[in-house]
Amino acid sequence: MKVAITGASGLVGRALAPSLSADGHEVIRLVRRAPRAADEVRWDPERGEIDAARLEGTDAVVHLAGANLAEGRWSERRKARLRDSRVAPTRLLAEALVGFKRRPRVLVSASAIGYYGDRGDEWLTETSAPAEDFLGHLVRDWETAAAPAAQAGIRVVHPRTGMVLSPAGGALGKMLLPFRMGLGGVLGSGRQYMSWIAIDDLLGALHHALGREDLEGPVNVVSPSPVTNAELTRILGRVLHRPTVAPAPAFALRLAFGEMADATILASTRVRPEKLLASGYRFRFPELEPALRHLLGKAGA
Repeated sequence: MKVAITGASGLVGRALAPSLSADGHEVIRLVRRAPRAADEVRWDPERGEIDAARLEGTDAVVHLAGANLAEGRWSERRKARLRDSRVAPTRLLAEALVGFKRRPRVLVSASAIGYYGDRGDEWLTETSAPAEDFLGHLVRDWETAAAPAAQAGIRVVHPRTGMVLSPAGGALGKMLLPFRMGLGGVLGSGRQYMSWIAIDDLLGALHHALGREDLEGPVNVVSPSPVTNAELTRILGRVLHRPTVAPAPAFALRLAFGEMADATILASTRVRPEKLLASGYRFRFPELEPALRHLLGKAGA
């Protein structure tokens, strides 16, 4: 297929583009600067501009663009940035695809399990209600922005992604240095559930979403085995052979990160990938310890 990708310079996009190319697909990268290569197409979501003519003939679009949710305190200005980097660009892209002479077959438009909010021990599936907080409303509006494409008959998939485990960045990338220094520890009570996915399975799930004609709407893209923060801490310490005795109390996290701490670091979100499993996807790394050993090159127990 000819696959266009937004957010190709991000953690997931940097891995997805070569993965698609290795499978024989032609990859087109949407970039915000002047194109420097034949496989780049310019778009400027802030100005509502996209070079739609260059995208004609695209079979599929994977939309990954969006500012990092877990970076810094959520001031009102930061919240506006998080929203502006998701909702309007998604609507711009969806409306552009509708205007193509030959519309793409599928739009895979990124989403997040922040949709569900802090739900304790409750198992959450794609049919669970959204949270009534900033993140819940943001994710709901983010997904709704792709509605023009779905209404025009394009199959739209929203991968609601959990914590992506990759040594190249993201949450795991930030955790490695303190843990390797013996400064790792539980966050808050440690009882909060963390729904995670190895980068290998995230890429596999995105490939799966592109090819499965019966898969559409929200799809939880997380391991079937979520863990508590205390379990994650213990397992990562064991894999790295380091102690994990430096906890970060909830009050300290709230002091440092404000509202973002409660919505992401301290929130308990226990998610089941019900639709992904029902569609036949087979996880390479359904359990956390083998996933971490693979990602960090730490073979054996």
